[in-house]
Amino acid sequence: MRGILGRRDLAVDPPATTRRDWLAAGPFTLALSGGFFGFFAHTGLLAALEEAGLRPARVVGVSAGALAGGVWASGLPAAALEDALVALRRAEFWDPGLPLGGLLKGARFSAKLLDVLGPTGVTRVEETRVPFTPVVHDVLRRRPVALERGAIDLAIRASCCVPLLFRPVRMDGRLLVDGGVSDRPGLTALRPGERVLLHHLVPHERRGLDPVAPPGVEALVLTVPGLPLVTPFALGRGREALALARAHARQWLASPGG
Repeated sequence: MRGILGRRDLAVDPPATTRRDWLAAGPFTLALSGGFFGFFAHTGLLAALEEAGLRPARVVGVSAGALAGGVWASGLPAAALEDALVALRRAEFWDPGLPLGGLLKGARFSAKLLDVLGPTGVTRVEETRVPFTPVVHDVLRRRPVALERGAIDLAIRASCCVPLLFRPVRMDGRLLVDGGVSDRPGLTALRPGERVLLHHLVPHERRGLDPVAPPGVEALVLTVPGLPLVTPFALGRGREALALARAHARQWLASPGG
């Protein structure tokens, strides 16, 4: 799919090039959508892109996409990110407290995130090896915001701050929560003239609904069918989701398209 996201290619004859060829033909932005614990699936795609020799010029991430995309853009290879995620245990981020805006305080999440980011040496959004734009939701202004600067751990944590589960994050005078509240695919951060690969994690209750690209954005959309639902109480499904996304992405990249 290209141009308007979600539009099917109606050509009778198959395209002469593969999706990998289209991506390799010029700089492209990788947009990783929100999707609860979808960072496992996003990491599977990142692994497939590395195997194919494809390196995005920029990464946009929302919620789970901000976590996987931000850590990868900071310089942690997909294999190392996979190891960290597969080893993740609920106790490492589960710190319930009094209900002051959310079930979890978020301190353990921050500590784990800083531990994973540690080897990269990156502490701010503007320092990442690959330019990275996390999308958050500004609670007071009621709109999505694409962050270009700031502490990377706070930016990622804010983008992942699922309302009622995590407490909002205060950053630069703003009250921020999960970017998926108002912009699940991260369209806010896309720029006219960009070539984009969007890995869209479709909500289980909204199957078949695809986002629409901003004017002037040329895009391919990848959705992985049959992903298992990963939750804090079913982290074991994460390994399956990662492997499924990697295998599907390999086939998708090798298929005609673009």
